[in-house]
Amino acid sequence: MDINAFFDAEFDEHLDLVDKTREATRAPFAKLVSICTNALNEGNKLLFFGNGGSAADAQHIATEFTVRYINDRRALPAIALTTDSSALTAIGNDFGFDYLFSRQIEALGRPGDVAIGISTSGNSRNVNLGLEKAREMGLISTGWTGKTGGAMVDLCDPLMIVPSNTTARIQEMHIQLGQMLVGALEHTLGLTKA
Repeated sequence: MDINAFFDAEFDEHLDLVDKTREATRAPFAKLVSICTNALNEGNKLLFFGNGGSAADAQHIATEFTVRYINDRRALPAIALTTDSSALTAIGNDFGFDYLFSRQIEALGRPGDVAIGISTSGNSRNVNLGLEKAREMGLISTGWTGKTGGAMVDLCDPLMIVPSNTTARIQEMHIQLGQMLVGALEHTLGLTKA
């Protein structure tokens, strides 16, 4: 293996995807910022969820909201539904893995909250059942995915689709978009320092 060729190929693929993602997600990102701004101004919260790397992204982004992104400011209400090991294991044991997120949304979600499902394929059954439960309860169902969008296309508005079939590259764009969401909301909510 030529490590330099591998190194360059990975960066080249990433850089190519940055430009494609910029164009593919511009409109849904703006819509998501508007939805989240309105929700937070109305006293609602953001609920993030996903599996594996997407679970890590959910936790990372929720933390940016509750702690800070750039400047010290008031905490913003965001929850990652991937962090409560007792709830996750009890739901998985008693109801099945498919219901990890829908059960928590049923317990914690309220009309006007924003559900943000994250799945690189768009076909994670537990994420999609969570999004279905959110819509049924009057939450706003949104999501981040890749590939063709999978089943999430019919469950989310807006849906940010990263135009790639490579899981690692999709996840790289998801974390960028997530951090951009925090930064944008700090601006729209008037929480940035001049």
